[in-house]
Amino acid sequence: MREAIKNRYDFVILFDVENGNPNGDPDNGNAPRVDLDTGHGIVTDVCLKRKIRNYVETVKEGEPGYGIYIKEGVPLNTSDASAFAALSVDEKKIPAMKKEDPELDKKIRDFMCDRFFDIRTFGAVMTTFVKANLNCGQVRGPVQISFARSVDPVVPQSLTITRVAITKKEDAEKKKTEMGRKEIVPYGLYRAEGFVSANLARKVTGFGEADLELLWEAILNMFEHDRSAARGKMAVRELIIFKHDSELGNAPAHKLFDTVTVKKKNPDMQPRAFEDYEVEVCGEKIPEGVTCIRRN
Repeated sequence: MREAIKNRYDFVILFDVENGNPNGDPDNGNAPRVDLDTGHGIVTDVCLKRKIRNYVETVKEGEPGYGIYIKEGVPLNTSDASAFAALSVDEKKIPAMKKEDPELDKKIRDFMCDRFFDIRTFGAVMTTFVKANLNCGQVRGPVQISFARSVDPVVPQSLTITRVAITKKEDAEKKKTEMGRKEIVPYGLYRAEGFVSANLARKVTGFGEADLELLWEAILNMFEHDRSAARGKMAVRELIIFKHDSELGNAPAHKLFDTVTVKKKNPDMQPRAFEDYEVEVCGEKIPEGVTCIRRN
């Protein structure tokens, strides 16, 4: 396994969307997700992790150690089977093999962590190993990301669109266009918060310094190779990183997050660009033993 990171990190991601749908809800006609009580926009952690996985897969395509476990078109069992093949494990003889080799669980877990970046980073529930009664079936990753929430309430809009391509031949004789809908947020600045546990990296997955730098790179560029008409213009505006001097940390995460404030420059104006906001980090409130790094 790789040498694990030695410092704990907490971080804040600020990203925005312009005339797009950052994360549609399939149970609500794919409309942008919104907190019904406050009107703030929501983007799930699963959505953000998907962007990070896609970026890593794009820039590290085919490179050993940077495979992606959770990916479209590849059943999890297929990836699980690669560990059995590499370690010459017979699924039908696992109980007997575990008696002969008490380290079998750890060897399979280490193989999967070493091969797949997203397992090493976010962890995973590996279905085949669970059914086979292997203790490596659930891996807890050192990196966790919260739901993103818009800084201010958003007002999603449902726009009517038309197209000249008619779906059915028989309809083409009756009409020249068809109607459709497009769900957008005119503008929204979103904030997500995340955590990197050096303790879990050392004990479980071996998440190392190169992985950490790739994570920061992926977060900053996670929308660059994920363009679509539905998502409009999306960009990560700033990544604020808090580096602790120790493995277990030198301050509670919430106190560090509280030092980051995002406010409208003009309280009476509806924001329509990132420049309408002011982002501040109160350095005086950052405890000793924590360093703040701002990247954009």
